[in-house]
Amino acid sequence: MKKIIIASTSTLHDGAYLEYLLPELKTFFKQVKTLVFIPFARPSGISHEDYTAKVQLAFSKIGIDVKGLHEFKDPLLGLKEAEAIFTGGGNTFLLVKQLYDHGLMQTLIETVKSGTPYLGTSAGSNICGLTMETTNDMPIIYPPSFQTLGLVPFNINPHYLDPDPDSKHMGETRETRIHEFHQFNSQPVIGLREGSWIEVQGDRITLRGALTARIFRKNQIPQEIETDSLLSHLN
Repeated sequence: MKKIIIASTSTLHDGAYLEYLLPELKTFFKQVKTLVFIPFARPSGISHEDYTAKVQLAFSKIGIDVKGLHEFKDPLLGLKEAEAIFTGGGNTFLLVKQLYDHGLMQTLIETVKSGTPYLGTSAGSNICGLTMETTNDMPIIYPPSFQTLGLVPFNINPHYLDPDPDSKHMGETRETRIHEFHQFNSQPVIGLREGSWIEVQGDRITLRGALTARIFRKNQIPQEIETDSLLSHLN
């Protein structure tokens, strides 16, 4: 049975890394002693080692040890034997390329679908959707495919921001970019605001956190949904 948390962000304004999620994670990872961290997205170019150390510091607060996937002699075996898996944020293009280059994408799919608890934040959440095409990231490197884990039957836009009526910025809003996506793609997109997450328990998919989320469907008016709403029906 799938057991997944898909969080919009790792860090809220004025908060420490993963701080707002730790109470939830303490329960979610209740039986976990060691977690495998996938550091490939490398936010701001941080090294795999430094990124893993940052994650270790956060998880030490709930009594969980962390080992970076880059530390394994056999990363495929590291995923298959993991008690739990966390993929952090950063650049989704880089993350997806690394997963494909190391031959890890299919193993990650199979491992999570078989019941290994999975946490994703930001880029690590973006890859839980059908494709990575609703990422906010710059295409700094070219992955062999935009197809990702497909753990939920829709796409995700993490860090979703509402248009600011007082802004003088004339560039595209997140809503505009998602409408552009729907010119060529039909799957729904969840605009996931910072502080919210999606919980997956088997086939049950639920919005969690204090904020509403925004559902975008092709050729339809976007819909606001309340926290604790079911998303299992979206396809």
